[in-house]
Amino acid sequence: MTMTAVQQIAARKTYGGGDNTIPGYLEQEVLLWSPEKITLKTYDLFIVSAKRKDVRRMNRVLAELIGALNFEHGDLPQRIYRLYEYCQSCVAQRRYDEAAGIIQELRETWAKTFELE
Repeated sequence: MTMTAVQQIAARKTYGGGDNTIPGYLEQEVLLWSPEKITLKTYDLFIVSAKRKDVRRMNRVLAELIGALNFEHGDLPQRIYRLYEYCQSCVAQRRYDEAAGIIQELRETWAKTFELE
């Protein structure tokens, strides 16, 4: 099993050493994360990237989050898509704190819903 781009980024940010590599045993842990935990860690990555004003990474994370939406599950994915789209607009306008605030609220709701960290 290979790690997805999001899993690799999340693992490096969470566990990476000074050389930004992931110890093998930790890579296995990340591979076992549920989709819900991957989404939570992706939200975390966006928040950290916003604090660093890393526009490239914020846009990459938003693209991953948008790509993960399943629009066959009613109205909710469309609403979340609009929030992500608004966050993209905030990033383009350098309103990083506003975008991070939205993602932080989504993260808190996600964590509570799925009883994660």
